[in-house]
Amino acid sequence: MAITPERFLAGIRLNPVNLLLLEKLPALGLPQCMLTAGCLFQTIWNLKAGKDPEHGIKDYDVFYFDNRDLSWEAENEVIRCAGALLGNLADKVDIKNQARVHLWYGAKFGKDFPAFKRTEDGIDHYLISCTRLGVRVSDGGLYAPDNLDDMWHGRLRMNPLNVQPELFGRKCEQYRQRWPWLRVQPEAAIDEPR
Repeated sequence: MAITPERFLAGIRLNPVNLLLLEKLPALGLPQCMLTAGCLFQTIWNLKAGKDPEHGIKDYDVFYFDNRDLSWEAENEVIRCAGALLGNLADKVDIKNQARVHLWYGAKFGKDFPAFKRTEDGIDHYLISCTRLGVRVSDGGLYAPDNLDDMWHGRLRMNPLNVQPELFGRKCEQYRQRWPWLRVQPEAAIDEPR
């Protein structure tokens, strides 16, 4: 059985941390703010596997896009404000201004990206296609450029926008240790129609 966007959005809210973040983050007023990454798809994988919705989720990623000030100090001020808003929960939250990613990504991961123009650009460059998911904080809308089929069925495909076989392989192995039913698709499959 496939998962609909409505079922996905209801499912991710069964994780109490996701629910709290979606309720509290609008107060920060961050432009193009999205809850994204593992806290979304890993919650669904946990539910599908009969585990606690929070099982094994290391952090909760929040992306926003503000190109008015690309300094670390401006981003750090947002992190500080989020800390005041979220209290102890702030330690689990990783907030990143997607307008700044091109300034540090290459030094950290060995591959440069052009400057992003919107929050979705950061999500679009995740290593694994089915993990390219975000929930808009402003209206709870879902961003899922690859739909939800591969995520639901546990098909891990390399993202053709971010081809890094070694990092892809490591990430897939980390996921498969927690959810052994996930399946890595052959590299040739990244361009196959779905």
